[in-house]
Amino acid sequence: MPQLITAEGAAALVKSGMWLDYGFGATQAEAFDRALAARVHELSGVKVRSCLTTRPRAFQEADPEGAHMLSASWHFSGYDRRQFDAGRCTYIPLNLGEWPDLYRRFVERVDIAVFQVCPMDADGNYNFSISASYLRSLVEKADVVIVEVNPALAYCFGPDNAVHESEVDFVIEGLPLPAAELPGAVSSEVDLAIARLVAAEIRDGDCLQLGIGGLPNAVGRAIGEAGVRDLGVHTEMMVEGLVELVKSGAATGARKQIDVGKAVYAFAIGTADIYVALDRNPAFEARQVDYTNLPSSVARNHNVFSVNSTGQMDLQGQAASEADGYRHFSGTGGQLGFVRAAYESEGGRGFLCMPSTYEKHGVRKSRVVAGLAPGTIVTVPRTDVMHVATEYGMVCLKGLPVAERAKAMISIAHPDFREELEREAYANGLIPKAYF
Repeated sequence: MPQLITAEGAAALVKSGMWLDYGFGATQAEAFDRALAARVHELSGVKVRSCLTTRPRAFQEADPEGAHMLSASWHFSGYDRRQFDAGRCTYIPLNLGEWPDLYRRFVERVDIAVFQVCPMDADGNYNFSISASYLRSLVEKADVVIVEVNPALAYCFGPDNAVHESEVDFVIEGLPLPAAELPGAVSSEVDLAIARLVAAEIRDGDCLQLGIGGLPNAVGRAIGEAGVRDLGVHTEMMVEGLVELVKSGAATGARKQIDVGKAVYAFAIGTADIYVALDRNPAFEARQVDYTNLPSSVARNHNVFSVNSTGQMDLQGQAASEADGYRHFSGTGGQLGFVRAAYESEGGRGFLCMPSTYEKHGVRKSRVVAGLAPGTIVTVPRTDVMHVATEYGMVCLKGLPVAERAKAMISIAHPDFREELEREAYANGLIPKAYF
C-alpha cells in the first residue's frame, strides 16, 4: 500500500544530483513543486524532465539563475521556451511515438516521478486523466513513484490510462486546482483560406489527426461544414476541432479498422470545454503514445487524414516546424510519425500547412525559402512530405524531381517573393538552366 505523505515530506526525499520527472502537460506536479521550491537552495545538480509545462514551475521561479536545478523538456510550451532562452532548460529530441520505449531502453535514471492523478477508484487505480501519453512507462522506470491526487481533474477512459496503488510509493493530497487551460487558438483569414483547401480533400470515413494551433483547428471547423459522415479520430492531441466533430455526430468512428466507434487520443491540453467533453465520456479513449503515434499502429486504420502546421519549408520540401536557426521553440512531437503513418495507411493523405508569410520586427518575410538558415532543425525530411498547402494553393511533392519540387513550392509562395525564389533556385542549381 502506498504511504500518505505531505508535499513537504515528499520534497524532502529529493537529494542533490537526482533526476526527477514531473510528467506531462496540465497534470504536472503542483503541491510537490511548491514544496520543492522551498528547498531549492539546499540542493545542487538536480535535473527535472517534463513536457509542455502549462503553469510556471515554482522550483524555477525560486532559482532564477538555474544555479541549483535545471529542466529538460520533451516538447516546449511557451514557458519552457522562455526558460530555454534564459539558459535554464534544454530540449530532448523525440519522435513522440517512441516515448515509452525511450524510457524502457534509453533513459538512464528516474529517481523520483511525481505527477497529478484522479482520486483512486474502487479497483485501486489512479487515473492519469488527460495525460495518458507516456506515464505507464514512466511508472515502470521510476525508482520512486509519487502521485498527487486532484479531484478536479477529468476522468478519462482508456485501457492503460491508470496506475494501480500497488505501483505507487507515496500519495500526496494535492491541490484541487482545475487543469491548466490553453486558450483556444484564433484562426486568421489566411488560416481559413488554407483550411478550405484542405477540407475540400476530405471524404466520408476518413480517419483524422489534427495538430495544435489555429490552422489545424480551422481545418476541423471546415471539415465540420463539409457535410462528410462517419469520420474516424485517431490522434495524438485531442483538440477543439475534433471534439466538435464527435459532438456533432460527424465523427462516429464507424468505418475505422481498429477502435471502431472510439475517438482515440494520447493527451489533451486546451480549454475547460475539452476537459468536460472527455470526462467519463465513453466515446473517447485515452491511449499511450506508442499506440496513438507509431506509424505501424496508426496505419492499421485506412484513409488516415493527417493535418499539421509547419513554420517554414525550403524549395526541396524540407519542413522546419520546431526551430528557427539555433533557437528551439517547440518540438518534433508526433508530426513526422503522422506524416509517415498517412503514407503507410491504405488511402492515407498527409498535409503540411502554413501561411505564406510572417512578420518579424515589422518586416514581412516568406515562409517558403530557398534554403533553411544554419542551425534550423528539419522536422520532416523532403522524402516524407506529401501535400503542402498555403493560402495560394496546394501541391503534392511525392515523386517529384528537385526541380519540379522547387517550381511547385514557388507556385504556392506569396507572389511578392516568387521571382526572388526562382532566381535563387536557378543560381543554386535546384532548377538546371536547361530544365524545361
